[in-house]
Amino acid sequence: MAGFRTTTVAQEIIRRNGVVRAGSRSVPEEVPIAFSYGGSTHAVMMGTPADLEDFAVGFSLTEGIISSVAEIEDIMVLDEGQGLDVQVLLAEDKEDALRTRRRHMAGPVGCGLCGIESIEQAMRVVPDVSAIRMSLTPKDITDAMAALNGAQPLHAETRAVHGAGFFIPGEGLIAVREDVGRHNALDKLAGAVFRAGRKGAEGIVVVTSRISVEMVQKTAILGSSTLVAISAPTALAIRTAEEAGMTLVALTRGEDFEIFGGAERIETGSVADVA
Repeated sequence: MAGFRTTTVAQEIIRRNGVVRAGSRSVPEEVPIAFSYGGSTHAVMMGTPADLEDFAVGFSLTEGIISSVAEIEDIMVLDEGQGLDVQVLLAEDKEDALRTRRRHMAGPVGCGLCGIESIEQAMRVVPDVSAIRMSLTPKDITDAMAALNGAQPLHAETRAVHGAGFFIPGEGLIAVREDVGRHNALDKLAGAVFRAGRKGAEGIVVVTSRISVEMVQKTAILGSSTLVAISAPTALAIRTAEEAGMTLVALTRGEDFEIFGGAERIETGSVADVA
């Protein structure tokens, strides 16, 4: 991957407290990252050129291309000049299944971007995590977010990337991944957790972004019952989390946070009525 850095230095003009001066700032790199299976490109993402093996594993799992890490035989990252091609070699039966899926998606004509298939994919049923028993204290929630905020070197340098972390009560933050895209960061995290041989049910996912439906889907596929975020959820994310039996904790700032469903996993004590 020669030639690809995670940051570069940009020249800027700074206005602060009424004073204007020349300066510079580290900014994150953003490059096209292609995922290829069996020599054919499946998807191209814009992302940060780091932790690409984790990204490949997490993307393959959360997109339903594979169901376990063991179905990947090899991962190679090729420098294509303007971007990176992540070549994923699958077990033969998975390669055959993916080729069949591609033919099905390419078959209809006159459907634009194959809207029916895309809508079904976007609204897919997520795994049920309601059976996962986890007891979290408010301190677990605030500790998880504080730990994530302190474990993002790329964001500390650039102030321009998202982070996703996996926090296990009693152990702390065991993995963190960063990317310019919040979904990419979560895919990288999923890959890191699976490659480490850990199970999503052991801990909670904590992210530095809003909660979209895709963040809920990816967290459920990872197998975690709780998603904690610094920003608010969308309505569809809340409905999807309820269907999956997931706990959503949002707007986590210091000791304050808001719970959208699944509050039984968090030891909040009595809840006061809103006037």
